[in-house]
Parts: sequence; C-alpha cells; structure tokens
Amino acid sequence: MTIRLQSASVPVSTDTLRLSTKGHTDIRDITPRVQAAVDGSGLKRGTATVFVVGSTAGVTTVEFEPGLVADLQEVFEEIASSKRDWHHHERWHDDNGHAHVRASLLGPSVVVPFNGGRLALGTWQQIVFIDFDTRPRDREIVVQIMGE
Repeated sequence: MTIRLQSASVPVSTDTLRLSTKGHTDIRDITPRVQAAVDGSGLKRGTATVFVVGSTAGVTTVEFEPGLVADLQEVFEEIASSKRDWHHHERWHDDNGHAHVRASLLGPSVVVPFNGGRLALGTWQQIVFIDFDTRPRDREIVVQIMGE
C-alpha cells in the first residue's frame, strides 16, 4: 500500500540574532529575542528552531538564575577542562579545544513549539546561548520558524 501526501506549503520565517559575548562559558538568556522572532513571523502555532552558527557555542533550555548559571559553568569546566592540553591545540596552535568539545556535547540547536504565538516553555524554562570560546565574540544565532 502506498500512501501519498499532498504537498502543502508551510510558511517559514527566518530571523538572525546578533550577540556580543565575553566567551569563557558566557551564558545569555535569549528567550525574549526568540519570542520577538515568533511575534514578528505572524505565525500562531508551529516550531521555532534556534541554531548557533559556529563550533564553539551551543544552545539549550535551563532555569536562568545565577545559581544554575554558576553550576553550569562549573560542570562544563569539570567535564571539559580549559586547563587540559587538547589535541586540537596541536593542530591549530590555539587554546580553545575545550570550547569545541563543550559545544559538541551541548549541541548547536534547540526546537521549541509555540501555540497562540507564545513559546511553549515552562514557568522556569528559558532558552540560553552559551559561548565556550576563549575570547569575546560577535555571534550569530539563526531562528527559523515554521508553522501556520
């Protein structure tokens, strides 16, 4: 049995967020900016994909409060220490091997559904960007919204 689906055009809106960071596991709440992208799309329900351009940063959801921010910074240091010698340093003669490892463990994107034009986040859940690199950076985050 073959099932054929009719192709329907799904509206897509893409926005780019720019962010200047301090590096060194700088954690920023980007929830209001993602919500603004959803608002600007005019769509009422669907999904918002938040994607970090680059290999030394990541995005996730957390309860964004000072204690948890400090906990995350400490845990990332324990998991992938900035003080360790990394093979990546030998290849490129730089100092950010730990940043690449941390970013690959966290991942570059998160998908958040929205209904009624509002992100479907829990009361204590925010979307955060984490810059693991060893220096301040100007970052680009792509928010792609699909829905109706």
